[in-house]
Amino acid sequence: MGKINAIITGVGGYIPDYVLDNEELSRLVDTNDEWIMSRVGIKERRILNEEGLGTSYMARKAVKQLIQKTGVNPDSIDALILATSTADYQFPSTASIVLGKLGLKNAFAYDLWGACCGFIYALDTAAAMIQSGRYKKIVVVGADKMSSVVDYKDRQTCPLFGDGAAATLVEATEEENIGLVDSYFRADGKGLPFLHLKAGGSVCPPNHFTVDHGLHYLYQEGRTVFRYAVTSMSDDCALIAERNGLNKDNIRFVVPHQANIRIIEAVAKRLEMPMDKVMVNIEHFGNTSAATIPLALWENENCLKRGDNLILTAFGAGFVHGAIYYKWAYDGQTAT
Repeated sequence: MGKINAIITGVGGYIPDYVLDNEELSRLVDTNDEWIMSRVGIKERRILNEEGLGTSYMARKAVKQLIQKTGVNPDSIDALILATSTADYQFPSTASIVLGKLGLKNAFAYDLWGACCGFIYALDTAAAMIQSGRYKKIVVVGADKMSSVVDYKDRQTCPLFGDGAAATLVEATEEENIGLVDSYFRADGKGLPFLHLKAGGSVCPPNHFTVDHGLHYLYQEGRTVFRYAVTSMSDDCALIAERNGLNKDNIRFVVPHQANIRIIEAVAKRLEMPMDKVMVNIEHFGNTSAATIPLALWENENCLKRGDNLILTAFGAGFVHGAIYYKWAYDGQTAT
């Protein structure tokens, strides 16, 4: 038996129907389209606004599309890993809810909390599980309902975030020169004061005080997060590129976390990459946290060809950050 590689064999996605554009947002909070576009590059974002629906709903929709597109037998799926920061409940895991709704009889499931790095952390984890030889098919999902933790009276944060989900099927292969080649991840623990959700955990359980004082909303100190994000994502991509002989000529796409267009442009500049080789969908989806990278792959699947060199990179609360070198395994135009 040859070396086992882990490859993505399909991508599914889901975005809510409701579009919250900058014009409507300006009626909720003191902001405007010019201010938002000049600072973060977001024109609109999708919002899951139906009552009683959470992250698992979007994840289930994405996985269902993935199964239909790839034709994979649901009974052959070994595991489902769901990266999220907006779980339906404290417990059980959102992944287990998705698994149960879809009837994946022979799989186990768990959530991975890696903030905006969650998807690439989960993808690397799934690849390692497959390379061990113990698993053959794993579904990796990135999904977040960020609107559930956003204060729509806070003009600094409410324009940034949207809702969405995307899923990839990761499979075993003995084919060479495709799949996940290399990864680099770090966490420094410095990020707590600058990006957090203060209440709802074991340190600060929910009570009347936390609700009355808005402590269940996301807090971000934008300038500090921006600075760390630019440095970390740029350095991580440069490191991955250097140790794998990658450059602007042989990288097909950089796929960055979609947090801020200026961060994305700074990462591209560090790699000397033209922006037409950088996947960008922040203008119409906003920051969907763990869903941004797989949504970019989903939306641009038909542009990808077998053997394309991709660098995936993200930065998130913690601070956590990292990058993956992935060699695409199929021609996206042939995906149904």
